[in-house]
Amino acid sequence: MDRTDMLHVMYDKKGPKVAAAFTKRNFEAYYCATKEEALEKALSLIPKEDVISWGGSVSINEIGLRPYVLEHGYKVINRDDAKTMPERMEIMRQALLCDTFLMSSNAAIEDGQLFNIDGNGNRVAALCYGPKQVIVILGMNKVMPNVHSAIDRARSVAAPINIQRFGVKTACATTGMCVDCISPDCACSHFVLTRFCKLTSRIKVILVGENLGY
Repeated sequence: MDRTDMLHVMYDKKGPKVAAAFTKRNFEAYYCATKEEALEKALSLIPKEDVISWGGSVSINEIGLRPYVLEHGYKVINRDDAKTMPERMEIMRQALLCDTFLMSSNAAIEDGQLFNIDGNGNRVAALCYGPKQVIVILGMNKVMPNVHSAIDRARSVAAPINIQRFGVKTACATTGMCVDCISPDCACSHFVLTRFCKLTSRIKVILVGENLGY
């Protein structure tokens, strides 16, 4: 058995338990072994008449969710349609009142909590309040044993990689490490721990038995 196969076996054992932990905290949670299953599950949760938007996420692309809704006639609020930065910011504001918001999470905790950091705050704002439902696509590689390790993962892994992906000029883009900067381009303006889903099943977490995102 190679390393990939061993990871899949571990994820298949662990994933349903983590999903159950999210369910205890009032989330609606599922474990899907593959990206294909995760895509099918996500689409089953989205009414065809919904207006859909999303936050910056590699994971929703990797399972094919964002491309699918763009290619199959769903109504979307797409910030990439903007021609200018002010227009882009306005579209991001409109997205806070969509029906279904798609995103991933920088980290999750085995006991059923989500941890996210955000620069502009639009992604965590939508997670907390606004859209009728939020669907979180979460690779099992992001599941950490406790809050401390989730924060460490978000700051030391997710943030530096995403900074490089977007070409932002901060210290971690140069060093590859978080230095707790207060740069104008800081991607770590907001730290949000979501420990309970106040409105039952509003936040739907799809755990995927593959490595997704950063």
